[in-house]
Amino acid sequence: MSKPVKNLIIEAYRQRFDGLGGAVLIDIRGIKSNDNNRLRHGLAEKRIKVTVVKNSLAQRAFADTDMAQINELLEGPTALAYPVDEDVSVVGVARELISWAKQMERLEFKGALMDGILFGPDQIEALSKYPTKEEAQSQVVQILLTPAQKLVGSILSPGRKVASLIEAIREKLEQGQTITKKAG
Repeated sequence: MSKPVKNLIIEAYRQRFDGLGGAVLIDIRGIKSNDNNRLRHGLAEKRIKVTVVKNSLAQRAFADTDMAQINELLEGPTALAYPVDEDVSVVGVARELISWAKQMERLEFKGALMDGILFGPDQIEALSKYPTKEEAQSQVVQILLTPAQKLVGSILSPGRKVASLIEAIREKLEQGQTITKKAG
């Protein structure tokens, strides 16, 4: 491959992966073409793209970017599976690929990169169990709200008891009953 062609490919990689903060690396060798098409189409529906890369050129393109750490995983035939939408995270990509790997025995994981953290091939399943950004945010909000909810409940509880006593007294008086103090 000539140097101008290599430079064009490197520039294409830089443009394609610009702003990308993570991806899951897979090996799709040996997967039948129909299964490969089904995989790519299924992932595309989930806003996940799969791109086979030339390792040496991808390493040059990723140098000095957030993806630079992934270079140590670029060995042998490699495809990057990555989110193409801000609403999809690397965790979501890992979840989808785990699901697909159960259907396709030849789909192999090579590793992943998420927010500067490198995951090995044996850690992809653990990565898929991480909460997504939205799930983590909702957990934090729930943790923050729980003490406030308990405090409000504690503050309102005596008032509720008094209100229920007053209501019981009102009902007895409306029925013509007398209210007496119990001795004791």
